[in-house]
Amino acid sequence: MPSVIESHGAQSEWRAEPLPAAAAAALGAIVGPANLLESIADRYAYARDRLPWGLFQLRAGRLPATLPAAIVSPGSRDELVKIVEAANRFDVKLIPFGAGSGVLGGTLPLSCEVMVDLKRMNRILDIDEIDRTVRVEAGMNGGQFEAALAARGYTANHLPQSIYMSTVGGWAACRGAGQASSRYGKIEDIVIGLQVVLPNARLLEVRPVARRAVGPSIKDLMIGSEGVFGFITELTLRIHRLPEYEGGAVYAFRDLQSGLNAMREIVQREVRPSVMRLYDAPESQARTEGIEVFKERPILGILKFSGPRSLALAETALAHDICCAHDALATDDAPYRHWEQTRYQSYSIKWQTAGYCMDTIEVTGSWRALPQMHARMGEAVRSLHPDAHFGAHWSHIYPEGACQYMTVRLPPMEHAEAMHLHGEAWRRLESICLELGGSIAHHHGVGVFRNEWLRQELGVGLELLQILKDGIDPRNLLNPGKVGLRTTPGAVAIAPGDVR
Repeated sequence: MPSVIESHGAQSEWRAEPLPAAAAAALGAIVGPANLLESIADRYAYARDRLPWGLFQLRAGRLPATLPAAIVSPGSRDELVKIVEAANRFDVKLIPFGAGSGVLGGTLPLSCEVMVDLKRMNRILDIDEIDRTVRVEAGMNGGQFEAALAARGYTANHLPQSIYMSTVGGWAACRGAGQASSRYGKIEDIVIGLQVVLPNARLLEVRPVARRAVGPSIKDLMIGSEGVFGFITELTLRIHRLPEYEGGAVYAFRDLQSGLNAMREIVQREVRPSVMRLYDAPESQARTEGIEVFKERPILGILKFSGPRSLALAETALAHDICCAHDALATDDAPYRHWEQTRYQSYSIKWQTAGYCMDTIEVTGSWRALPQMHARMGEAVRSLHPDAHFGAHWSHIYPEGACQYMTVRLPPMEHAEAMHLHGEAWRRLESICLELGGSIAHHHGVGVFRNEWLRQELGVGLELLQILKDGIDPRNLLNPGKVGLRTTPGAVAIAPGDVR
């Protein structure tokens, strides 16, 4: 029977079936009693990731899904293998868990699964200074990982805003992007090898080599799989020497199209700033207050150059010429300095704790489609409510297009109405994206919240993923219901607009 748990002064019935005693005893024997958590308080702490919709439900005194049955924390790959073997014996479903920084419900327990917390697997195993690679366990915190590399004079150059609250394995599992992706690529471009414990407890290894031509990329089946195909336990990543030089530049553009044209020309002429950020008018205004030039040129562009000094300075000069050719003015670097100081801070918490429904949605579009995409999406959100906020910036820039990262904010209102409008915003934005030939996700992944649009995005490709899932996980033990794949009978169904 569901447990009854007190929340916000009211009694709410939340599904909270505990782990069967025999399975709990088996898991406890593997990891030790201290590393098997079964209390309601511990299970509640693991009941959601950073999906904003999940927070909105908690504010209303409701769980986004269920409580996990338990939390188990292996300290090694061997312990993880034994956990998966036990899960097969007792028919226990498992969810890989890093640090819970995902924003799309990828670790939500839809049917009282067991959370497998990998953060005890948190060591750098080797740094190869000849090949310039690092081997690291998947549970290592991103900030600690970069700090350890920096102590040796290196960086992996994967620097997401969530770096201090995410894990290296989580970066790969969600196919994430860091703030320097325009120069160094997303995580799939940085990872060159990995190890995975499959649902049948067998070990899959993709050895780190420069390139290969031995059929489809097995590595890329696992990067972005969000735990549905296995547990990523170890990764080998490219690393670089810490840059000799770093410097920023700030430009004011007369209009958004000029800024987009400049960013496109910079990358298409093979100039590679480590950071490229272009903000639309609402987001620019919040970052340029008091800087006179932005009154006539209201679009903010920020560039950062890094690497060998002579190369970085040459790229700085080339990018400057391009921006000036698009009628931009170089200006006070205060917005760049502010961004550097706050680059790992989240702006959402301030609004969410004040009762707003604030969410971020990132899509990818071609250069040809982006202007129309931005205009139509802005109108679609603003038409939802007189006080709805829409802002966007472009911070992952590629020769053929860019990521459009949008902030949607609805004012405080009654919970059911807010959830309806929040869901409608998601449906409008993702539908416009697909209509204009874009991708519904750039780096946040799928989780469970984007399942609704995955068939349109992948087509028959989704069937191929389900065939693979059924082949390696016929009992659907690992993270069922995520990435658009088959769920389990009786599982909680989650979609934008749902009211719990």
